[in-house]
Amino acid sequence: MNGQRYSPGDMDRARDELFSHIQRCGVLEADVDQRGEWFDDTIEYLAERYPELAAADLASLRAMGERYCAPAISHGAPDGREEDGDNESGEVDDPEPSEASVV
Repeated sequence: MNGQRYSPGDMDRARDELFSHIQRCGVLEADVDQRGEWFDDTIEYLAERYPELAAADLASLRAMGERYCAPAISHGAPDGREEDGDNESGEVDDPEPSEASVV
């Protein structure tokens, strides 16, 4: 090694700060509209704090943050209806066992 220690760049520091803000501010529990406003304000703040970042860098930060806040798996039907397989009582019907699952 050449003796230089790694020093994170502005993009790395801004990304770390964004994720820290996401964790502290409760934006993960916010609805979509509130999240959008929060990201508008936070990216504007990061642009002022890190003036070296280009517009593309700020857009990349926002995209990373929004992906981080989005659930990986959708929970429930988007229109609020019960998922397939639910009966009127809200219980999930057990499927017939397949031949492969019978021991």
